[in-house]
Amino acid sequence: MYKMELLYEGKAKKVYATDDPALLIVDYKDDATAFNGVKKGTIRGKGVINNRMSNRLMKRLEASGIPTHFVEELSERETLVKKVSIVPLEVIVRNISAGSFCKRYGVEEGIVFDEPTMEFSYKNDALNDPLICVPHILAMKLATREEIAQIERYALGVNEALREFWSGCGVTLVDFKLEFGRLPDGTIILADEISPDTCRLWDSATGKKLDKDRFRQDLGGVEDAYTEVMRRLTAHDHA
Repeated sequence: MYKMELLYEGKAKKVYATDDPALLIVDYKDDATAFNGVKKGTIRGKGVINNRMSNRLMKRLEASGIPTHFVEELSERETLVKKVSIVPLEVIVRNISAGSFCKRYGVEEGIVFDEPTMEFSYKNDALNDPLICVPHILAMKLATREEIAQIERYALGVNEALREFWSGCGVTLVDFKLEFGRLPDGTIILADEISPDTCRLWDSATGKKLDKDRFRQDLGGVEDAYTEVMRRLTAHDHA
């Protein structure tokens, strides 16, 4: 598989074409951003951890019946994935109040919900990824009603599978962001990544934050937190 021209460089990843038009190579960076790119920094080793963690979790989700873009891990930072057309929605599933949910509604962090909540934001950096409701998704033709229903089913399935997995690692899955894409035949599959960049992960015993909030909130120990989460995931996989 030959890596060809750079197609896209985002905040956390580079995406390259390959000699197969149906496949891409994703290269994970150590760059870190927050608040839609306003805060910038570097988390040493983050690209390696996010690549490997995302791949392991994607394989677990595939085994539980959720199709993903994952094909093959090529190196510590690079992964071969299926080429998709990204649905311009971010899907946020929450189990516990945190982050923008608390700011938006003026509630304290750490409220455990009776059942998970789900919200969509319109994937548009220029507009700061505003929240969007289903009628507006349909009005703007961002996705069909059937696609939205499929995405919702998959997102809740991801939540169920990952909550159980992380619980076995002594980690609480607070919330997370997903992105989905369409294959050429229109099939919806999970894309992007699953990592401490896109999930809030708290130590189940102490409540210590083991995710990107340590960078966002200047809590320190960012690299240590990412490393600890990866250590627990690896130990669980080898148990």
